[in-house]
Amino acid sequence: MHGELKIISGSANPKLAEAICEHLGCKLSPVLRERFSDGEIRIEIGENVRGDDVFIVQPTCSPGNFHLMELCLMLDALKRASAARVTAVVPYYGYARQDRKVVPRAPISAKLVADLLSTAGMQRMVTIDLHAGQIQGFFNCPVDNLFAAPVLLEHLRNMDEDMVIISPDAGGVERARAFAKRLGATLAIVDKRRDAPNQAQAMHIIGDVRDKKAVVIDDMIDTGGTLCAAANVIMDNGASDVIACATHPVLSGPAIQRLEESVFSEIVVTDTIPLTDSKKCCKKIKQMSVASLLAKAINNVHTESSVSVLFV
Repeated sequence: MHGELKIISGSANPKLAEAICEHLGCKLSPVLRERFSDGEIRIEIGENVRGDDVFIVQPTCSPGNFHLMELCLMLDALKRASAARVTAVVPYYGYARQDRKVVPRAPISAKLVADLLSTAGMQRMVTIDLHAGQIQGFFNCPVDNLFAAPVLLEHLRNMDEDMVIISPDAGGVERARAFAKRLGATLAIVDKRRDAPNQAQAMHIIGDVRDKKAVVIDDMIDTGGTLCAAANVIMDNGASDVIACATHPVLSGPAIQRLEESVFSEIVVTDTIPLTDSKKCCKKIKQMSVASLLAKAINNVHTESSVSVLFV
């Protein structure tokens, strides 16, 4: 075992870090997070961590560049303070959408960020619902890619209607199938063609949705274009109701307005990314907490017990 368990939070999602500490029965370790007058980030760990097992809770959500740099500086500070092991708990791993070269002269951002974190001093990563599972292979350290499914399924199981689980694109079929299997529901797919980044055109439904409650499953909601277009096609095909379930509420640009005006009756997300006050005003959004899931993962990593028991 690696010394005493300590939890440190960056500025991205301190409420989630506090909730994790409540589940673990500990307190957040103090850390100074300030900016120099020119905007550079200043980090200082507020207590001794020599020989300790330290976990940094920091999703790389908007502003992504700032939170990523803050995470790197905290990792470096802990490495130089002789922590026995430093684990980055990154509920939302940003820069994951460019995970391969699909056009000439493009970066593989997911790999670059993995290298940055490793160089900064990360010895292990705990994350939730990576945009693509194979991103785990970009790291030279252990990566625990947890699934938010147990949290979202808990909400869906309270619904008695005849459900159909829908993937908004071909890439999400595996995720949607896992939900359908656990709920005993049927599966459908939206055939979608993407014309440009953040722009999608939904074409038609593969599967039967008529007179059923449709649940669209995705890993993230960014601008909401994909989901809202999919919802319109689903309702046009005779569904009785349509709701959305997504792990990461990125909700950038016109997302909130689109969701407000959409045919969705409910949008269920988790707190891997905190909702700003303006986003909380959207009454359709229901946020579930992943604090318990992350607390169990942190405890199991710290006690050197199995993390795979959390994978469902």
